[in-house]
Amino acid sequence: MRILPSRFNPTGGIADFWNEIRRPQPYRWPILLASILPAALMIWWGVNSTRYAEPERPQIEYITTLDPARSEAEIAAENRANQEIKDLRAAEEARIAEEKRRIYKEIGRASGMDVEAIERKAEAERAAEKAAAEKRRAEMQAKAKQAESTGQ
Repeated sequence: MRILPSRFNPTGGIADFWNEIRRPQPYRWPILLASILPAALMIWWGVNSTRYAEPERPQIEYITTLDPARSEAEIAAENRANQEIKDLRAAEEARIAEEKRRIYKEIGRASGMDVEAIERKAEAERAAEKAAAEKRRAEMQAKAKQAESTGQ
């Protein structure tokens, strides 16, 4: 079975090359070396040359939606409004979490699980997480006060 047409078959060329290399000529090895050397040098030069491009200068963008001439009262009012939105979102997330717990309790009761024991364990874990967060917050505040007192 023939895969490539005969004009693309390298067998003849390889055979001719082998016949020429096997012939006892006094200059066959220097000629072979001189033939390979330019390609080898180009490959060596290409592999060993490393050029790094200069990084692109960053484009600095400023927030232009806020008025730079705002007063402290306007900034405080905006912060209060944002805090109210944040509190509403937190309350909604808590309501959704409570609804999920209620649904999971119903599914657990329907499947015969002791949901009250599971709920007590979950409450204990939540209380431990809250206590750990409060402890970390208190430590950070103490470190900030200490740094403030040593810095002055």
